[in-house]
This record gives sequence, structure tokens and C-alpha cells, in this order.
Amino acid sequence: MTNVLVFAGGSGTRMNSRAKPKQFLQFYGKELIIHTLENFQNHPEIDGIVVVCIEDWISYLHKLLEKYQIDKVKSVVSGGATGQESIYKGLCAIHEYAPDDSIVLVHDGVRPFVNEQLISDCIQCVKQHGSAITVTPAIETIVTAADGKITSITDRSKCYHAKAPQCFIIVELLEAHNKARAEGNLNMIDSASLMKYYGHELYTVPGNFDNIKITTPADFYTFKALYEVREQQQIFGL
Repeated sequence: MTNVLVFAGGSGTRMNSRAKPKQFLQFYGKELIIHTLENFQNHPEIDGIVVVCIEDWISYLHKLLEKYQIDKVKSVVSGGATGQESIYKGLCAIHEYAPDDSIVLVHDGVRPFVNEQLISDCIQCVKQHGSAITVTPAIETIVTAADGKITSITDRSKCYHAKAPQCFIIVELLEAHNKARAEGNLNMIDSASLMKYYGHELYTVPGNFDNIKITTPADFYTFKALYEVREQQQIFGL
């Protein structure tokens, strides 16, 4: 069984959106969260979806799910005080109906260009290795610095950007979360960092460069360009 945990708990401050969180802004007639969810709704290997959402927007999200017939969503749960806590709440909701050996894909609600091939590759990687972290190669020089002075330059050929989905066996990810909660270790930046910290081996899946996260006004223009390219590819068979 394969499930998706979609995190849609951001407030949209970097998008300068005062009226709506960024995941509910409309792009080409659909809310951003719907663009994202449709990729998983339409994938034949996805059995269920749980969305973690800002509490005040849960009823609105339910209306959108009904409008766009996103029927793989099993539940919508409110977010926690931190991203880590929100993911934990979503995992618990999935675990209520999914067995221990289920695969779970953790994905950002504002990352709408995840495609069918990437989802399939991630699922296959978890089946083979127990984890799958979507990555893209670093295309610029990576440095570390302190007090305004560069202290080291890293070999770019060995550097990657960690993206999403990040995918695991659900019971293993839940066990890592429970250890972190017991130890008061509550500020891990993402699921990959959490699993690495608790000794799990992580395997990479090459991601598509257009699988961007929409967090700033500039990202909107990138989204628009990428969306138009995809539409033209479908129309003209490119």
C-alpha cells in the first residue's frame, strides 16, 4: 500500500499574501494545492492521501476536494506548532488505516510539478532500499563561510539539493519521530534529516528540475512559464 502525506500548513508570508495562504492561491483557475494533489490522485500506484492543513482552512479545502473530485484524500488534519509536528500528525492519520509496511511519500503542497515518472521512481526505490529522497544536482559552487570569510569550497559534483517527495516505510518514519519526540529533538528541517540522524540509510532518486516549491512572488512567474510549457507539450505532442 502506498500513501502520500501532503504538507499544506504554510501561512504564505514569503508570498506576501495576506488574504490567503499560498497553497490556496489560484493559478490558471485552480488552487495551487489542487494542482499538486491531482498528480497523486491520477497516479495508479497511490492508494490514499492525507493532507496536513492550517486549521482555519480545513473546511475550505474539503470544498475544493469535492469540487475537483480528489477522492483519494482519506483525511485532512490540522497542522502542529512546527513542520516536524505537522508531519507527525499526518503520519499518525495515515497509520490509522495503513499497515506498518506501507510506503509513505512526504510532499509539499506547494510543489505542483511532481510528475508521474518521479512518483513511480520514488515508490520503486523504497521497495528496493527502504527510502527514496528526491534530489537534483547542485549547479553552482557550494561554499561554507564564517564571519564573512569563505572557509571551504565543496566539490560540486558531489553536492545535491534535497527536494520532495521524500519517501519511507511508514513504521520506520514514525519510529524516528517518536524517538525525536522522546528526546525533545523537535527542530529537524525535513524527514530526510530526521531519518539520517537516527541512523537510516538514504537513497537518492533523480528529480526533475521543474519540481519547484512555490514560496515567493518570483516563484509564481516561474510556475507560469513552466505551466505554459507543459500545456504546449500536451497540445502539440512535444
